[in-house]
Amino acid sequence: MGMYTEGQNRWIGVVIVVAAALLFGVIICVSVVFSGALCPYININCGGGATASGTATPAAPAGAVEITFYSSNAKEDWVNAVTEKFNAAGIKTAGGKPVFVRVTHVTSGGSQTDILSGKIQPTVWSPGDQGWIDETNQIWRDRTGRPLVPDACQPTVYAPIGFGMWRPFAEALGWPDKPISWDTIVDLAADPQGWAKYGHPEWGEFKFGHTHPDYSNSGLLIMTALAYDTLGRTSGLTPEAVKSEAVVEAFRNVEFHTYHYGVQNRDLITLMARRGPSYLHAINSSEAEILKANAERAGELRFPLVFIFPAKGTFWTEQPYCVVDADWVTDEQKEAARLYRDFILAREQQELAVDNYLRPVDPSIPLRAPLTLEGGTDPRVTLAQVPALASPSGDATAAVKDVFKQTKKKATILLVVDTSGSMQGDKIANAVEATANFIRRLERDDEVFVMPFSDGVNELQPAGRAGDVAETLGDRVRSLYAEGGTALYDAVCAAAERVEAMRLEDVAANEKRLYGIVVLSDGQDTASTRTENDLFGCLPSGEDVEGIKVFTIAYGDDADKDLLLRVANRTNGKTFTGDPATIERVYTAISAEQ
Repeated sequence: MGMYTEGQNRWIGVVIVVAAALLFGVIICVSVVFSGALCPYININCGGGATASGTATPAAPAGAVEITFYSSNAKEDWVNAVTEKFNAAGIKTAGGKPVFVRVTHVTSGGSQTDILSGKIQPTVWSPGDQGWIDETNQIWRDRTGRPLVPDACQPTVYAPIGFGMWRPFAEALGWPDKPISWDTIVDLAADPQGWAKYGHPEWGEFKFGHTHPDYSNSGLLIMTALAYDTLGRTSGLTPEAVKSEAVVEAFRNVEFHTYHYGVQNRDLITLMARRGPSYLHAINSSEAEILKANAERAGELRFPLVFIFPAKGTFWTEQPYCVVDADWVTDEQKEAARLYRDFILAREQQELAVDNYLRPVDPSIPLRAPLTLEGGTDPRVTLAQVPALASPSGDATAAVKDVFKQTKKKATILLVVDTSGSMQGDKIANAVEATANFIRRLERDDEVFVMPFSDGVNELQPAGRAGDVAETLGDRVRSLYAEGGTALYDAVCAAAERVEAMRLEDVAANEKRLYGIVVLSDGQDTASTRTENDLFGCLPSGEDVEGIKVFTIAYGDDADKDLLLRVANRTNGKTFTGDPATIERVYTAISAEQ
């Protein structure tokens, strides 16, 4: 590993949609098809008295100085553990008041958006990387004349970003003794023989999944690392360099073999566990998520996963602790925030980070289990071996997203909208307006189709390339009204058959796209000629990574939630339940998945 050099870490933080239906009134406590709930990671409260982390918070003691801590979900388990200890310790301010910390776990990008829109008012903000702070400070300065976070942020722990891969596949590439870089992955993706060059023709072409750069800190960082790697740099990333032919080609090779996106790595890991090594070979991930999966989900995984450091450099994500300076933060809260900061940086809490699959910022603390080769990572790797990539400018970050949009496979989306009699009133009005608005926001080269259904199933015209039909199709959607029964089974089968026919045409033309169906329904089936068994016979098996994914939205209390969940689960989609107050979150959630 002597080939690496040392660097320093920081960074800044497409909706290429694959599907979405919906409604101005439909969504979200995400009832995820997979084991983890999505709502916490896009800042949605799923009810039940829980924070966005999904964990109930005890009441603060009388007279306490409360601080709100919005923390990136990469360090969720550690932050929960140290916060519980802190709140139980009875630490007081100089004025004798107890300090109480209330934690919410968020995504970096989602929390940034909510801070800037005024939806949340943190005392302390800890996104995944310093770049999110730098970008937010610039926007805040433009608005108010001062930064949101004027003082230097303190790193809390390291959660390096890299690749998660099945152990046999990683070992075929030479892990852990041979450095594996983005170059290795790009070359593998570009080779039509795939894994044959590594002695495993039976594994076929490379299959990758990564979280969406618009919604995920690790997704944005891993694609920025790809740009750095292609250019042979660890700093000095410029928009012009990002948009160079070499970088665009590298992105294109990776995206051509990318079959799943998402908001968080945990869903991708769950998908790998559910479908096995034939479905996805590797994903982007933090080191912590891979180690946690091996430790807690060993019985579900066909093989163990390993974490691979991109050899030419990566983002070590220092998880900065940043005290906010805004009108809603008092001097007393700032004092309390400093007390909490000192507590989590103390050696005892830093040692606890290792137990939670994170690397302490205190270099004197030795790494131990679970950060071991047996656990799924190489503890020998340090900043001295794998350099930390420098934070690019906001313009360079925008260029990374532009190149991602340019090279990402386009989507074919079919929206199935319930217009039965039970949808009368605000239900149908909100549904059609939101559906039309969503269609207008699609990427121009996405394809969009709409099938309303009640007693029967129809397809609206025009349909096709969003850039050509969005305005007219949106007007047609607005003209829909509610009447009749609910032919849900027939509608889903018709949609699956329609999209499968288009998929086969694309295959014949050697065109690769992503295929998604979004089904919105508020009730049980009452009018289909097909049975429930027929419905499941119409669905793709979910075994083919290039197959159709169905996303379902259960709109209201009378929806067939179990059926919709099973449909989504069968096809590697997701299911959502509806609430008019959180419509934009559903768009975000579904848009990020493909």
